Amino acid sequence: MTSLDWPAYLQSLEGGALIGLAAALFLLLDGRVAGVSGIISGTFARFDRHQLRNTAFLVGLLLGPVAYRLAFGAWPLVRIDATWGILALAGLLVGFGTRLGSGCTSGHGVCGMARLSRRSIVAVAVFLSTGVLTVATMNALGVP
Repeated sequence: MTSLDWPAYLQSLEGGALIGLAAALFLLLDGRVAGVSGIISGTFARFDRHQLRNTAFLVGLLLGPVAYRLAFGAWPLVRIDATWGILALAGLLVGFGTRLGSGCTSGHGVCGMARLSRRSIVAVAVFLSTGVLTVATMNALGVP
């Protein structure tokens, strides 16, 4: 049985376990929280002693689908039903939110909550509440 044959919840469990393992290893081996937005902004914002690590992390994220293809013989299934305009707007809003919240879901949700950081717990509550409100609003407006 390949990962492609697994029920969706098992694929999600497998992915979540790998994200947790990567975050734990990053913290143990480098002493830093694996906040993806901070790593990406650090890659493009400045040149410092973390540049190589940040770039390697970013390249690893981009090579994830390639590794999946090599392991399972097919590209991961991705379905996006939004227009380019909506995707651009969503990207800008996410970027604004990560700046406003001093981090993203990986930094706050995976690493911060695991460390019982009060700031991260509040940030995740705001992320989730905003997501629920957005979906409820879109459903009320009939937006698919």
